[in-house]
Amino acid sequence: MKPIRKYHPEDTDAIVAIWLDASRIATPFLSADFLGKTRKQIREVWLPTAETWVYDEGDGVQGFIALIGNEVGGLFVHPDAQGRGIGRSLMDWASLHHEPLLTEVFEENSIGRRFYERYGFRETNRYFHKPTQQNMIRMICMG
Repeated sequence: MKPIRKYHPEDTDAIVAIWLDASRIATPFLSADFLGKTRKQIREVWLPTAETWVYDEGDGVQGFIALIGNEVGGLFVHPDAQGRGIGRSLMDWASLHHEPLLTEVFEENSIGRRFYERYGFRETNRYFHKPTQQNMIRMICMG
């Protein structure tokens, strides 16, 4: 079985759990209220809207990438599976099918920024994200 496959609705709980566990590590500055609202949006808005792919070696979902066109709306890997190339594999898959890739990351998310920069993303601009009171960095990767 190929480890990257299209999201199925039965993956929803695993995806939300991975997102929350990874977010608590990478973005501990986000409020519990914001995380709660976002968790609901993932289930009700983003998963039904986005093109989502999961990394599953047969023992359950370990990571996922959600795309809206060529925008990476989310790339998350379970904390216990980080450092094994799962994020890179998902990004490689996305870059084969969508170019250029765009994303945004919280300025204070050093884990995410480091990953995107190593992958080849470059900053295009910054803006203030009012709901979180955090600065965001827009990035592009030409492949």
